[in-house]
This record gives sequence, C-alpha cells and structure tokens, in this order.
Amino acid sequence: MILRQFQVTLSPSKLGYRASRVSRVFASVLNMSKAGYSSRASTSDSVVSVQWLHANLKEPDTKVLDASWYMPEEKRNPLQEYQVAHIPGALFFDVDGISDQTTNLPHMLPSEQAFAAAVSALGIENKDSLVVYDGKGIFSAARVWWMFRVFGHDRVWVLDGGLPKWRASGFDVESSASSDAILKASAATEAIQKVYQGQAVGRITFEAKFQPHLVWSLAQVWKNIEDKTYQHVDARSKARFDGTAAEPRKGIRSGHVPGSKCIPFGQVFHGYRPVPIPILPVKQRLYANFNAQATFFAVSLSLEILASI
Repeated sequence: MILRQFQVTLSPSKLGYRASRVSRVFASVLNMSKAGYSSRASTSDSVVSVQWLHANLKEPDTKVLDASWYMPEEKRNPLQEYQVAHIPGALFFDVDGISDQTTNLPHMLPSEQAFAAAVSALGIENKDSLVVYDGKGIFSAARVWWMFRVFGHDRVWVLDGGLPKWRASGFDVESSASSDAILKASAATEAIQKVYQGQAVGRITFEAKFQPHLVWSLAQVWKNIEDKTYQHVDARSKARFDGTAAEPRKGIRSGHVPGSKCIPFGQVFHGYRPVPIPILPVKQRLYANFNAQATFFAVSLSLEILASI
C-alpha cells in the first residue's frame, strides 16, 4: 500500500505544489481498504486495489490510464513498454506531452483549455471514473492523479501497486495496443500543441475547472520561507535534497528550498521500516510508519504541510 504522494512542477515564475492537511492524508490511508472491496470507490480515497479494479474493469464509466514515466538516466520508453504490456483497455497518458508547451521546464501544468483538449482527445469525459497506474508501482501515476484533481476531477484514483502488483496478482495484461489507443495518445499530444498554437481542436468532452488552492506560485513559496506558516517537506532522495547527487534533468540545480525538510517518498511505502515498528494491523502500521518518519525528520503532524517532489 501507499501513502499519498505529492507532486511539484518548477518554473521561474511558478512552483506547482500540492498543499494539504496531514489529517486528510491519514483519512485517505485509513479508508484505503474500503476501496478494495466495495463496488464503488469513494472520492475521499486516493487509491484502489488491483482486486477492486479487476472486479470493476468492465464498468462502462471506468477508464484506466497508463501514466508510466521514467527518469532520463533509466533509458526506458514508457510508450513502447505500454505497447508490450498494459492493463486491458488502458489508455496511454503522455506525461511529457500533456504539459505546458510555452516553457522548456519539464512537466509544467498545461492551461485549462489545453488539458481539456488533451484528455478529450483520449476520450475522457467528466462522468468517467479514472484509475491511474504506472510501471513502477507508484511513481508518475500520482502526478497524473494530482493533475486531474487540479483541474476539478475528483473521480480519479491511483492503482495501489500499479502494473507490478497487477501482474503479481495473476491478472491478465494486453501484449499489444489497439490502433485506436495509439491514435488517441497521439491525438492528445497534437490537441495540446494546437491549443498553444491557437488552432482549432476537436470536440471537447471534458470540462476542466482549475483549482488554484492546489498550486502554489513562486511568490507564495518565497513568502513561506520568511513566514514559515507551512512546514515544507521535500519528498526527493536525501542525496538530491542535500545536493550531493546531481539532478537527473539538465538545467535543474541541485539542493533544496531553504527551510525545507526531506522525507524521501519511498520511505513511507508499506514494508519500509527505517525505525523499529511493532507488528500491527496494516492500517495502524501505515500510520505508525508515517508517524515515525515525520518524528525522525522533525515534522509536526499537527501543523499544515507543504509537500513537493
């Protein structure tokens, strides 16, 4: 199982952060098992189990997105891997392509109009329930979950364990992508480019409603450095946080925002125990693990947290 992952995008004029009360994170964690067995997932949850998805895969309003993305040094091609093996019926969501085309910085949020055009080209509608997964288990899928939330779509969940958990559970995968799925992936990228070029796009089936409280500007981050209203948690690796490891993407400086604290996101996964934790039922163990991490890194769970990755 996972705890909620937070995402960040970087720009000289805007930093895109998700900020949330820690209590909402714990509420999501403690409710995760419900989505594993009920026929209808709750929008108060952030994840669903592979068992839930397998049981609901053929529901007419359920759409599955393969949002796999890999760091440059991994030299993996997510679209090629999607074509080799993916959850039956899944569409490919291009994390690189569905982004702001006016900057050379990676993965900046697109505009409302551009996002609506791209996901409409994928065949997604506002009534759809979306389950997002990736090839690592939990990595880039959380980014796409956050994007849909930012644009006002609450009926979206991350698949707990992603494609590795799906395959380990013995569920089938498709070994070839339909021509329709490949065309839709290409059409989504083309649609977003047309928006930024001022060209007409196809029929819009998804209405995006930007949620400004889920994104912070650079000015807000600077103000928080001075005011310290929010605790800033950086979820990258300790080496990247400390600046002892170079950033994997060119043009991005190493180090961290002044005053931020590092809790590497991989350490809050189920099964990782940096400090001794007693044998407890899984929900209590998740809480204990996250609480131990926060205590170890001097983060108070009673105060609001600004998180980035």
